[in-house]
Amino acid sequence: MIRSISIDRLIIILFLLLSIGYAQEDSVKVKNPKTAGYLGLLFPGAGQVYNGKIVKAGIIIALEIASYNQFQKNRENYTNYDKNDPVRRTRYLEKRNKFAWWMGFIYIYGVLDAIVDAHLYQFDEIMDENLEGEGTKEEGTL
Repeated sequence: MIRSISIDRLIIILFLLLSIGYAQEDSVKVKNPKTAGYLGLLFPGAGQVYNGKIVKAGIIIALEIASYNQFQKNRENYTNYDKNDPVRRTRYLEKRNKFAWWMGFIYIYGVLDAIVDAHLYQFDEIMDENLEGEGTKEEGTL
C-alpha cells in the first residue's frame, strides 16, 4: 500500500513537472517600455517606431529637424550680426535659445511618449475582448 501511494505521487509530480515546460503562450503582445525608452534616447522617434507608431515617429523627427534648422539659422545670424544694430543681435539670441529649448522638449516628449505607448500597447486589444461571453461592441450589447 505504501509503495503504491509513492508511485502515484511520483507520477503526479512527473506530470506537474512536464506541464510546467508546456505552458500556454500569452496571446497578448507586449512591448517593453524600457526598450522603447532607450531607443527614444538613442534617436528621436526610434521608440515610436519600436511601438509601431510610424506617423508619430515621423512627426517627432520632423519637429526635431525643423527646430534644429531654426536653431542653426539663428545661431549663424547671432554670430554674424550687424554690430550697428544691437536689437537684432538680442532678437537672434532669444530665438536661438528658444529653439534650443524646443529641441530639448521635443526630445524628452518623444522618450516619454514611447514609454507610455509601450505600457499601453495592448490596451485596445484588451478593451475589445468579450467579458464572460457577453456580446461585442459591434453587436450593440455589453
